[in-house]
Amino acid sequence: MVSLNAVSRKCRYALRAIFELAMRNTANPVKVHDIALAQAIPLRFLEVILAELKHGGFVESRRGNDGGYILARPAQNLTVGEVIGFLQGSAHRNIQTDRQAPDLTGDYVFSKMWENISGAIADIYNSITFADLVKIECAQREKYAPNYAI
Repeated sequence: MVSLNAVSRKCRYALRAIFELAMRNTANPVKVHDIALAQAIPLRFLEVILAELKHGGFVESRRGNDGGYILARPAQNLTVGEVIGFLQGSAHRNIQTDRQAPDLTGDYVFSKMWENISGAIADIYNSITFADLVKIECAQREKYAPNYAI
């Protein structure tokens, strides 16, 4: 299983913030505090992340008493890979081969293998939209609706 360490904490928080906006599916701006509370993201860190996401064209902000953030485009047109690529420079990090000794037997095959793995991960990131994630989350919630009857 591929580790989440390939995706930075900042990036995971950004994905959660966009996911929260997609889940709410509203044209009304969502306050930063509400996003932070819903997704357990430190408020100050989220403010920085949202400013960066705004600069990248993923979210828009509204000022005023009823202000907050909304998605800049529909969730079905926004992929996980786009966000990761914007924040980390690419949708995946290449796994580095051990280069302490030059031209070891197997350098080429291992390099190709890591390249293929990285490409497969990027393909998955780029194929998943936030609308897909919302649909999966909603289906899971319906499947396991709590029953408080005694």
